[in-house]
Amino acid sequence: MLNLRFAKEYLQHRFKAKTRHGVHSPFVYRLIDKVIYDFTPKKVYTDVESLRNQLLNDERIITITDLGAGSLVNNNRKKKIGDIAKNALKPPKLAQLLYRLAADLQPANIIELGTCLGTTSVYLQNANPAAKVYTLEGCPETAAIAQETFVKAGVANMELIVGNFDNTLPGVIKRLEKLDFVFVDGNHQKDATLKYFEWCLPKVHENTMLIFDDIYWSEGMKEAWNEIKAHPQVTVTVDLFWIGLVFFKPGRVKGDFLVRV
Repeated sequence: MLNLRFAKEYLQHRFKAKTRHGVHSPFVYRLIDKVIYDFTPKKVYTDVESLRNQLLNDERIITITDLGAGSLVNNNRKKKIGDIAKNALKPPKLAQLLYRLAADLQPANIIELGTCLGTTSVYLQNANPAAKVYTLEGCPETAAIAQETFVKAGVANMELIVGNFDNTLPGVIKRLEKLDFVFVDGNHQKDATLKYFEWCLPKVHENTMLIFDDIYWSEGMKEAWNEIKAHPQVTVTVDLFWIGLVFFKPGRVKGDFLVRV
């Protein structure tokens, strides 16, 4: 039933979504044309995908601590690292899109909720090596593998924070004067997602980008996404089905855009 619901949501999105040619906002048109639809190969893709391949072939088994909504694929606590890499890591197309979004924005700080095995974190750090990346993970054993990934990648400006997001995220937000780039990829429950969004609001500014993963994961996540879009501080949203982009642009006409990827 869940897969049927998800497939229906996807087909409806594909039917309604537009390419750049159907978008009348100059800001969103440029974002689609120069960033979302930039499919040129980049060296960083090869480097990070090499790390992914190592993880896919890792036979070690770890114990998962899941503090969120669980997995759509496998909820066993004991999992092979290779299986986690196959089922839980952001696929290359989406991880590389996140890289391009961060590279375009050039944020001074990046927060990632949900480190997993660390490949997306490495993409984000490479998008702006000068940026401080705070990556938060709830599972200690998963975080330990991510730390191995960071060592292999040679990333130097990464802070991995382990614990429940409810306990770790407020501290990170408090440390920062403003929030530039926040990627919420963890928990996947309506109330938690809205809570993280609301915690971010006091520190957002006109160039902040918030990204929410799996906005059609469940009815609850879809409801959370709709509430985020309707918030008075939010001026522009871009719904790419797999992720939702949120912007705060004073003076712009409020707009919600469905974009085909």
